[in-house]
Amino acid sequence: MATETLTIGKALNTGLRRALETDPKVIIMGEDVGKLGGVFRITDGLQKDFGDQRVIDTPLAESGIIGTAVGLAIRGYRPVCEIQFDGFVYPAYDQIVSQVAKMHYRSGGKLSIPMVIRIPFGGGIGAVEHHSESPEAYFAHTAGLKVVTCSNPQDAYVMIQQAIASDDPIVFLEPKRRYWEKGQVDLDAPLSEAYPLHSARVVRPGTDVTVLAYGPMVRTCLEAATAAAEDGREMEVIDLRSLSPLDLSAVYESVKRTGRAVVVHEAPSNIGLGAELAARITEECFYSLESPVLRVTGFDTPYPAARVEEEYLPDLDRVLDAVDRTFGW
Repeated sequence: MATETLTIGKALNTGLRRALETDPKVIIMGEDVGKLGGVFRITDGLQKDFGDQRVIDTPLAESGIIGTAVGLAIRGYRPVCEIQFDGFVYPAYDQIVSQVAKMHYRSGGKLSIPMVIRIPFGGGIGAVEHHSESPEAYFAHTAGLKVVTCSNPQDAYVMIQQAIASDDPIVFLEPKRRYWEKGQVDLDAPLSEAYPLHSARVVRPGTDVTVLAYGPMVRTCLEAATAAAEDGREMEVIDLRSLSPLDLSAVYESVKRTGRAVVVHEAPSNIGLGAELAARITEECFYSLESPVLRVTGFDTPYPAARVEEEYLPDLDRVLDAVDRTFGW
């Protein structure tokens, strides 16, 4: 078994390399993904090894990137599009919602759009305006799109390959503030035996309260769980992994045991994933709940300037405060 310690960024790079090796129809395209290797170096070395016909530097035109990829996907290719930063995806939003999401339905199932749209998302890197956004709700709300996000190197390595192998269009959200965090990655695990792409996972068992998170907030919640354990309170942390479709079987099972639920995400609370999760948990687990489902989120404001972003982002203290409040009912 070839197990290596990799960062999330390097695990994504290795997964992309494996996909390029496995299927000659896989194409990577985006701004500066070739010679530069991407602004976060996620595609570093791939153009050198696979050529500029498979790892393509595009013009600075997100709508053009996605529109071109739609045509390639229809003709049997598997394009992997990089949106350089989350805040840059909006010029491509029309293509994603009007073409990518609807082509399979519009063609009566005759056409598939096997493409992946990689988006580094979230804050915490001290970036300027338009470089720290959490646009997941826009895409999770859009019928015809699937939305996933990784939180650790093993998932990054496996999930990017699973997304590329899928025949559905997938928005793949990468937690940019976590790119440099390390973990063990099994490079030999067969994709056919890997944990399912659209399944949630319990990453820390607990008995007192269920905490749901995804992407960059998983680590924050795990740190909160460690702190809570020192006071004798056991938090069960679930990494959702897939935002559309949501896998809620593990969530329901957990909440029915703990009787309490807290949802954590960086995006604003208004009409966010937390609201959807709270509604579904309430419908399914109403008679098991000891308190309302609470949310810990970003605020309902535009993303703030870098110097105050730590006041905006959910942190360990805000998660622990919400957990405490669930025991006050």
